Amino acid sequence: MQTLGKIISRYINRVTCIFVTLILAIIVYIQIINTQRQAYESADRTFTQMEQLLSRNQEELSDIEEAYRATCLRNAEAIAYIIQNDPSVLQDMEELKRIAVFMEVDEIHIFDSTGRIYAGTHPEYYDYTFDSGEQMMFFKPMLQDKSLKLVQDITPNTAEAKMMQYSALWSRNGEFIVQVGMEPANVMKAREKNELSYLFSLFRVNLEPGYYAIDSRSGEIVGSTDLESVGKNILETGLGLASLANGEGGFHAVVNGRHSYCVCREVGSNYILRVVPSRELYQRVPTIALLVAVCLIVMAVILSRAVIWYMEKYVVDGIHSMNRKLHRIAQGNLDEMIDTNSSVEFSELSSYINKMKKSLLDNNEKMSYVLSKTNMYIGVYEYNQHMKRVRFTEYVPRILSLDAAEAGKLSADYKEFQAFMNRLRKNPVSDENGVFERNGQYIKLEETGDGDDKFGVVIDVTDEIVKRKRIEEERDTDPLTELYNRRGLEMRLSALSEAGEPLAYRAFVMIDADNLKVVNDTYGHEAGDTYLKEIAGRLKEQAPDRCVAARLGGDEFALFLYRYASEEELLEVIRRLERLQEGSPAVLADNISVFIRFSLGYSLTEENKDYQVLLKEADEKMYENKRERKAAVCE
Repeated sequence: MQTLGKIISRYINRVTCIFVTLILAIIVYIQIINTQRQAYESADRTFTQMEQLLSRNQEELSDIEEAYRATCLRNAEAIAYIIQNDPSVLQDMEELKRIAVFMEVDEIHIFDSTGRIYAGTHPEYYDYTFDSGEQMMFFKPMLQDKSLKLVQDITPNTAEAKMMQYSALWSRNGEFIVQVGMEPANVMKAREKNELSYLFSLFRVNLEPGYYAIDSRSGEIVGSTDLESVGKNILETGLGLASLANGEGGFHAVVNGRHSYCVCREVGSNYILRVVPSRELYQRVPTIALLVAVCLIVMAVILSRAVIWYMEKYVVDGIHSMNRKLHRIAQGNLDEMIDTNSSVEFSELSSYINKMKKSLLDNNEKMSYVLSKTNMYIGVYEYNQHMKRVRFTEYVPRILSLDAAEAGKLSADYKEFQAFMNRLRKNPVSDENGVFERNGQYIKLEETGDGDDKFGVVIDVTDEIVKRKRIEEERDTDPLTELYNRRGLEMRLSALSEAGEPLAYRAFVMIDADNLKVVNDTYGHEAGDTYLKEIAGRLKEQAPDRCVAARLGGDEFALFLYRYASEEELLEVIRRLERLQEGSPAVLADNISVFIRFSLGYSLTEENKDYQVLLKEADEKMYENKRERKAAVCE
């Protein structure tokens, strides 16, 4: 029989050559894969940046367009009000132009009841009608419905094909239609940022990778960092739409006569393609492979000679010595120490085995130390039928609010610990999986194992749940008035509906604060906020136990009254609100007080009626009440 040293020497020499070759091949392959992965991740980051930029630009464009539409409509309302109060301006074009300059609009057109322009800042458009072009026909429905207030999307106007945004509405007396036009310069600038030509101009700094945007239907290159390629078909580069459709994971192809690595992603109606020539992509791989090969050969020769010498001198005796002691440890003698020092390696191995044995004995302390480095209180426990005691980390008593005596009692007998955990499970937290409440704490419990063999984890999730509940409360509450906001109102109504309890007589009350603009203009917006808070306070006082109060936005409020035994009882609450419409004083600041005034409408029912219907009915009655109150003031 050959010695262990000769056997190892022969096989080490053979295996070394095989492994050097194999490892070199693997390293080269990994290097190629990593290079491709880095190229793919770089492309993915770039595509993500493009998508984020497009998304951010689209959000900005939507905000600008919405603000511009609102401004356009407000300007039309203001001009209609000016003309209705002073019809003589219709005969004075210069005055109309001054109004246009003052209101920051470009065009003012006045239509009669037949839809014909008979006045305005541009006499060249006189006698145009809503039938004069596709752009004009957008407003034709206003002839049938005088309540319409229309804002047209940005479109070329009929006469000059100039990009304009028009809005139109009837005057309050219903005698004429006011249309205003505004040139949307800011909107057009925002739209330019969503064009691919703008995006690709941001990616022309590094010319090594090329970027292309290809129309997914026609194959036309609609944008590129290579400006000469724009307008060409992707087939001219050597690619096809089919390869792009399947190329999101990265692929090799010949592009413009060069072997390249390509990554593609579909963004909207276009494919975005990133192309890196293979020569540039893999240019470092041969150099790295050569360096790795030299290092591997040198290391293999040195290592094989050292291992053979070391094995012959130290290993055999060390193995025998260590085996004897490991056998005693395996039999349960954990006090046995491994002290084989025939070589550095054996000395280290002895040390590691001793540390591993000690770590088994000190497992609880190690676990506590590791868990103490987390941002959460986490405790671990374990017990089985072969050991009566329960082993748990130091955070278990803290999480379960146990004093020293209780912790000692529970750790001494796993049956007691089981009973304690069963009592804990009797207080589950609704809508939380595996979370239980104890003494104001929220504890998450997870266990694995069968019967009396258990391994479990307890986590103090109090901060997390309290924080989430606070976020949910803030999300559903109006910060100014501390009433529900629109979302909070809907959630509260949904909860009432799902509770299944009878709501008896109920009503929706819509309230719109009067004179808020006057208060803001006279005393400032801080006083206006106080005015709204005063109204909210009055509303909350009416029926605190059977009422859901909400601020829907601006100066609009809503009350949902429910669980009233009779219609008369419910109407008494509404009458109290009606008595508050006039004459209830509100202190806005030192020496500043005003009377609270608001318009009110309500809808009452005993049926299970859709609350949206009730809300609409109450809203209509509120506006009717507002008109009556304004008419009464005018008289």
